Amino acid sequence: METKLNQERLEQPLLSFQVITDTHINNDPAHEHNRNLERALADIAANGGGSCGIMHAGDLTDNGFIEEYEEFYRIWNANKEALPKLYVTSGNHDIGDEWRHHMELFLGQTGMTGMYHDHWIDGYHFIFLGTEEGIGLFCTLSETQLAWLDQKLGEEASPDKPVFVFLHQPLKDTVAGSLEAQHWYGVTQDAELKAVLAKHRQAIMFTGHTHWELDAPHNFFDGGGQLPAMFNAASTAYLWTDEDEHKDGSQGYYVEVYADRVLVIGRDFERGEWVEGAQFQVNYPASF
Repeated sequence: METKLNQERLEQPLLSFQVITDTHINNDPAHEHNRNLERALADIAANGGGSCGIMHAGDLTDNGFIEEYEEFYRIWNANKEALPKLYVTSGNHDIGDEWRHHMELFLGQTGMTGMYHDHWIDGYHFIFLGTEEGIGLFCTLSETQLAWLDQKLGEEASPDKPVFVFLHQPLKDTVAGSLEAQHWYGVTQDAELKAVLAKHRQAIMFTGHTHWELDAPHNFFDGGGQLPAMFNAASTAYLWTDEDEHKDGSQGYYVEVYADRVLVIGRDFERGEWVEGAQFQVNYPASF
């Protein structure tokens, strides 16, 4: 792909993948959310050659209903021949109030091994966190999950190499939508998760939940010298603005990994364009 970050580079990435979130699939095939997922997958099929995976940060469905999963996979299966593997974590819309039932349904439908899970892909570590209870908009992470994360982030840890972490809800006062006045942060164990991540600043974290458009301020949080880099991944279903208003649209990220940097490049799936104000570079080795 040719963007302002890499247009003069001839070097090929060591790894590439896409990040999408908040697809909010409805059981109506003609629903705008569903059509937006079709557009996003077609865009990735056309522009994501060599991708190792599509990483979904939660809210696959609008209500966690079996009919919505069936519609998600109808769309996926119509495009899958040209797509890489899908990896997912849950969002609050997938879990809802009847959370034990919906967690079982989520795992059964997605094939994920647990509410949190990890994968080594082409020598790079991908870690997916997920709520263990249904508590409205927020997620809750057990002490067991946090200890597991600490251990996983320490596997072959090196400041020279990124580890990619995915969670639906963002940490407070990090990315767009998570600022205290915006009200769309949502990790019950906010301080505890920050304490774990502070020990592993080679990580890069992607979150959803806020729907904030990618050219809004604060989509990239550089860690403030204390935490890893973090990104808001917007939504493929619809967007939200700093004016606290709904906006039609569909966005996500293309990610390219090089030996000394990671490029995170915003994509407008509806328009088929790169998002000029959402093209970021994270350099390695990470500073500790």
